[in-house]
Amino acid sequence: MATTATHNGPIVVLAGGLSHEREVSLRSGRRVAQALRDQGRQVIEADVNAELVGLFETLDNPVAFPLLHGGVGEDGGLQQVLELLHVRYVGSTPEASRRSFNKAVCAPLAAKAGIAIPKRAVLPHDMFRELGAQHLIKALGRHVGYPMMVKPAQSGSALGASKVEVPAEVPQAMVAAFAYGDVAIVEEFISGREMAAAVIEVGGAAQALPIVEIQPNSGVYDYTARYTAGATRFIAPAELDADVAAACADMALAAHRELGLRHISRTDLILRDDGTPVFIEVNSAPGMTETSLVPLAVEAAGLDFGSICAQLVDAAAA
Repeated sequence: MATTATHNGPIVVLAGGLSHEREVSLRSGRRVAQALRDQGRQVIEADVNAELVGLFETLDNPVAFPLLHGGVGEDGGLQQVLELLHVRYVGSTPEASRRSFNKAVCAPLAAKAGIAIPKRAVLPHDMFRELGAQHLIKALGRHVGYPMMVKPAQSGSALGASKVEVPAEVPQAMVAAFAYGDVAIVEEFISGREMAAAVIEVGGAAQALPIVEIQPNSGVYDYTARYTAGATRFIAPAELDADVAAACADMALAAHRELGLRHISRTDLILRDDGTPVFIEVNSAPGMTETSLVPLAVEAAGLDFGSICAQLVDAAAA
């Protein structure tokens, strides 16, 4: 396996920001910063604020490790600024970040690569308001069917997402989704086991990590289930037949390639009862908290989390 030279400059772990996921981002940042320090690396923890540009101007040969979730952290904006500053960074390019963060764009691109996606519709807020909810709800029922999932086109951590069982629940679900943006995704609810498939690029090649199964105690993998210790059972690696695990891994690798992602990604999917995976979304800046899925997959692979973080930095520096 190819190796890269070790980066010896400061690593700036970027966490916080002003999105709805600020607290999750801070937790991810603290964990990665400590893991890198445990590897003997020089680490600076920084928020995204008016002092950030000045900080980078004082540093010699820095590499940024962005761990912002939602909004500015995943929509390509931060990555664009880092490129303007000629700062190398862990993670995907601005263009790839935008493609993956916008669910209205991401799923159709995945489908172009032959990846199975749910039946879906994309509805801007203005369209839902101007044409009348009653008529659109009937059309959604015919096209998507019940139960269905309603979620914002651009948000993370399941914020603004709702499972809808009957037509009367659609308006409230749309309001919840529109609270996080002007576009909502309505897609068929896929019944099955919830899985996460992470991809990392170390040693010069993309590799899929062991699949993680998600079993929330409440039955819904919402914000509380994601970030409350003990609220969800994670099985890593997932108990799957080898061919099914390989199909999940292949889907994650195909999404990673098709969307042009770099260094790290996590694909969320549902495994139907017949063992067929269905793509839900991909995350180009996955969480790194104590209950996050990528660190669990790293551990399930028998790898050291700090070493992987350090190798991602080295890959970005190279």
